[in-house]
Amino acid sequence: MSRIGDLIPAAAAHLGLADELRRARMVATFDALVAERAPAAHGACRAVRLDGSVLVVEADAPIVAQELRLRSMTLVAAFRTAPGGAEVTELRVTVRSRNPSR
Repeated sequence: MSRIGDLIPAAAAHLGLADELRRARMVATFDALVAERAPAAHGACRAVRLDGSVLVVEADAPIVAQELRLRSMTLVAAFRTAPGGAEVTELRVTVRSRNPSR
């Protein structure tokens, strides 16, 4: 008897989805860390990608970006040690551009 969570990585690799699974775990891990360590920013930001050892995060508003930057050292340290995280050294926060025609 195997747990389904133990089978998913092998199935994802077999289907060529290992990178997508890793990305989904990264996004979920970052979201959980923000909820715990920067609750004012939770729901208004998301992990976008890893650029080497830099975690790129998109914020919905400048005030959210500021909150994330203020807590970046804490978030980076937690992300490095979290099971779904990665070995990052920096958090780069960008503000989501809004389409002015909407």
